[in-house]
Amino acid sequence: MDALIEPLREGIMQRALLEVALLGVVGGALGCWVVLAQLSYGAESLAHGMLPGLVLASLAGAPLLLGGAAGIVVAALAVALVARGGRRGPGDLLGRDTAIAVVVTALFGLGALLALAPETPAGIQGLLFGDVLGTTTADLLASAALAVVVLAALALLHWRLLAVGFDRASARALGAAPAAADAALLVLLALAVLVAVQALGNLLVVAVLVAPAAAARALTRRMGPMIAAAVAIAVAAGVAGLYLSYYARIAAGAAVAGALVAAFLLARAAALLRARI
Repeated sequence: MDALIEPLREGIMQRALLEVALLGVVGGALGCWVVLAQLSYGAESLAHGMLPGLVLASLAGAPLLLGGAAGIVVAALAVALVARGGRRGPGDLLGRDTAIAVVVTALFGLGALLALAPETPAGIQGLLFGDVLGTTTADLLASAALAVVVLAALALLHWRLLAVGFDRASARALGAAPAAADAALLVLLALAVLVAVQALGNLLVVAVLVAPAAAARALTRRMGPMIAAAVAIAVAAGVAGLYLSYYARIAAGAAVAGALVAAFLLARAAALLRARI
């Protein structure tokens, strides 16, 4: 009991635990639709492509939310432009996925180059790996607002996302427009990345959006139980990662991401064992 209670005596850990729990709820619920719609690479693209905007905001002393929002818009427009021109086929010189990868890599490299500028303030590495222990009350309010918006939007869009996700060809006949569902999902994904990147960093934010959902997908095939399992896994792994960080004296963001990946590996092993039995 002392080992469980001791970290909670510090305000830093209290805020970090609340932040991880809120992001776990958002990442678990939204991540299921990201995995179902095969947008995991899109989530990574948005997270990495927004780095130049984050660095420029840090250099200018502007709010990171503002820089991240601008970075996401630029990244989304660049990816959409290149993806529109990229074609699939054995004779193509540049496939769609390759074109997107080139754009994302270029933006991420630009952000890293800007981060090496002499004017870069101390602690710029927090943009890459996050600073969940530096969570403020404003960060908690932003995460809480994000959770309310995302959960309410997912509840309203549930049947449309379900129709598009499981039978895209017939979804329009049911009154669900695939393009509109994709756009709504991408907007929610951009909002989640924008808020979560401040706690988990540019490199680790994808873990909370993909790993819990992928773990839940290995355990169940029904959407309702999958969302519930993903949220539970995300919150539990996030809390476990913070406790590991506290007692092992390692980076909090990396510990949380590692715990999320470990949860996926355990769920995958459990699914394989169940199939074998």
